[in-house]
Amino acid sequence: MTSRRTTVLAGALAALLATSGTIHLVRPRVYEPLIPRRLGSPRAWVVGSGVAELGCAAALALPRTRRAGAVATAALLVGVFPGNVQMALDAHPGARSWARKPAVAWGRLPLQVPLVAAACAVARDTSARVSG
Repeated sequence: MTSRRTTVLAGALAALLATSGTIHLVRPRVYEPLIPRRLGSPRAWVVGSGVAELGCAAALALPRTRRAGAVATAALLVGVFPGNVQMALDAHPGARSWARKPAVAWGRLPLQVPLVAAACAVARDTSARVSG
């Protein structure tokens, strides 16, 4: 059985990823400038990352797939970090989008560390409880 702390962490991560994934799909233009041109169509990458976030959220929400979802979440958060750095570098005070405002763009960067740590904790605790 999973600990209450793990269930709460998994739920919080799932909610965050579901929200972010939905924004990626509903407002892809917010994220498109973050995609380097050499990667091709920005829309495809933005939609793909949104779908990945929704998939991770779903996997975290279900106890049977929680460990795999937590591992995938940690990898996804590390993988999108360069895009978040680019978003912070491109932020400016007069931005119309809340995500492009410097306080938001720079403020979210240090949050990646505890989010990755939380995903790793969920994976570790879920794994220990499944095998133990």
